[in-house]
Amino acid sequence: QMEVQYRIGELLKAKNASLSAAESCTGGQISHLITMVSGSSSYYLGSVTSYAIKIKESVLGVPSETIEHYGVVSSEVAAAMAEGVRNLMNSTYSISTTGLAEGCDEHYPDGTVWIAACGPNGTKTLLYHCNSGRKGNIRQFAKAALTFLEGCILKGDI
Repeated sequence: QMEVQYRIGELLKAKNASLSAAESCTGGQISHLITMVSGSSSYYLGSVTSYAIKIKESVLGVPSETIEHYGVVSSEVAAAMAEGVRNLMNSTYSISTTGLAEGCDEHYPDGTVWIAACGPNGTKTLLYHCNSGRKGNIRQFAKAALTFLEGCILKGDI
């Protein structure tokens, strides 16, 4: 079976659609996977690696109240990040991640990520958890995000 980043590429090309990403805990891994595919420049516009909260707010337009109320690792922040990068880059679809590659917070253990996928029909979020250490978690988060995006596009959910 073809890896998900290749399937996403075929799907986006078939729809003449574009993609952007807003990455926090994945630190560019989604962008890396997508751009490993030859020809990805025809559908992939780019990403914002918004590791700092102030970049989530100033570049992606995530409201500070959303972060204060729900926490940076939340469905609401993931959704706002995806919507923000889609608006910023004017892409058909977008994907975002916010989570904990290692270290826990008061709500979640390490290996927790909120993923959001956004498109013309709206935004969907997914809570995903794995326990593979920092590097393994980042790799799995990125694959999970792309798999979620693929499913959302195929079902017409976003």
